[in-house]
Amino acid sequence: MPEPLSTESTAFRSALDVIRAVEPRVADAIGQEIADQRDMLKLIASENYASPATLLAMGNWFSDKYAEGTVGRRFYAGCRNVDTVEALAAEHARELFGAEHAYAQPHSGIDANLVAFWAVLAARVEAPALAKAGVRNVNDLSDADWAELRQAFGNQRMLGMSLDAGGHLTHGFRPNISGKMFDQRSYGTDPATGLIDYEALRTSAREFKPLIIVAGYSAYPRLVNFRIMREIADEVGATLMVDMAHFAGLVAGKVLTGDFDPVPHAQIVTTTTHKSLRGPRGGMVLCDESLAEQVDRGCPMVLGGPLPHVMAAKAVALAEARRPEFRDYAQAVVDNARALAEGLMRRGATLVTGGTDNHLNLIDVASSYGLTGRQAESALLDSGIVTNRNAIPADPNGAWYTSGIRIGTPALTTRGLGATEMDEIAGLIDRVLTAAEPGTTAKGAPSKAQHVLDPKISDEISHRATDLLAPFPLYPEIDLG
Repeated sequence: MPEPLSTESTAFRSALDVIRAVEPRVADAIGQEIADQRDMLKLIASENYASPATLLAMGNWFSDKYAEGTVGRRFYAGCRNVDTVEALAAEHARELFGAEHAYAQPHSGIDANLVAFWAVLAARVEAPALAKAGVRNVNDLSDADWAELRQAFGNQRMLGMSLDAGGHLTHGFRPNISGKMFDQRSYGTDPATGLIDYEALRTSAREFKPLIIVAGYSAYPRLVNFRIMREIADEVGATLMVDMAHFAGLVAGKVLTGDFDPVPHAQIVTTTTHKSLRGPRGGMVLCDESLAEQVDRGCPMVLGGPLPHVMAAKAVALAEARRPEFRDYAQAVVDNARALAEGLMRRGATLVTGGTDNHLNLIDVASSYGLTGRQAESALLDSGIVTNRNAIPADPNGAWYTSGIRIGTPALTTRGLGATEMDEIAGLIDRVLTAAEPGTTAKGAPSKAQHVLDPKISDEISHRATDLLAPFPLYPEIDLG
């Protein structure tokens, strides 16, 4: 007699049956996605695996509800249940991170950053202008005063980490809306060490006098001293904003504490709720009480209607992160990243900064293997190893082809892999990249995109990756048949 299906298996099978009755190709794609993720080594630093409870919390009737406004202050009637889940998400966030205020509505990391930018602008530019004009609302300003305020909004300065040093597009770069909002200057890293040079940053801040200093990163493998960052911000009268999207799980898990925990030091902190936090795709803002009122005006200031079904999933994921076992997970993420770094360096790979203190590593594949990041990414994918190409400091190949590969351990740590497996994975990566060669275009010219790799090697590594994952099944409680 077959074993009875788990509750999770029943739920997901039923969901796919309902979807299949309407559009079977979508149901097939969903089923194939879990099959692919089960068989491949997921090393993308910004990806993870949300729990079945978190995933199921997104598929419900909250998706049908409009809820502009905030808890207890909605522009639509019938939002009492939305109020419940949003309040729970904010409560769990405050308790988890020790924040004075939490805002769970942002749909993504960029939305969270936009809410933060405009909250600071509202507090530091708009509020003084309203006080000067003797009015309480921008609608009460004269046309002349409104024109002056609009001009003031567009003349503010931001200092953020440069993209090639590990910063993010949303930290003031011209292709992104943040770069169009602010007069932006970047701080980088020491060319010799790859580490943030705080004294150079201080000098730049004194010269530039920004309204906002942004700390945080998407591809910097070391820790940031947020105490020093706040000292610099205070010295020049700037607001310190920290984007902890990548390392929020390490903060939640109490791996990053003291000077390396941004929440006690920054006036405003943004994050995604997926990545190392292991929740649904979405964003969140934490701040001190001085900015709470402005942050809560994220809708309609920046955001459209909130997504109550995703806020429900955020509440579930944040509740999970408050459990003691999440701290063990967060520590294992860092331990695994270090084991992976050591395994790669022992085999001759060059890592930016020579190692890691957090969840990610950045491999200089150009100097280590003579490949572009795009060639290395493709060769690894052919071999069952999912990574993403990434620029390195002073990257000669630019932001599209790049000279680096970024790898992270949050997802594989969720599956239970440890240091022994990380060392073997380092060997698999090295084997693929050593065997791969730059390709040529159809006309025989050198190509930055194409690679050449013996199919026997890619098949061998791909099968080994699947075998390596076999003792660590993904969603073992879910059997889709």
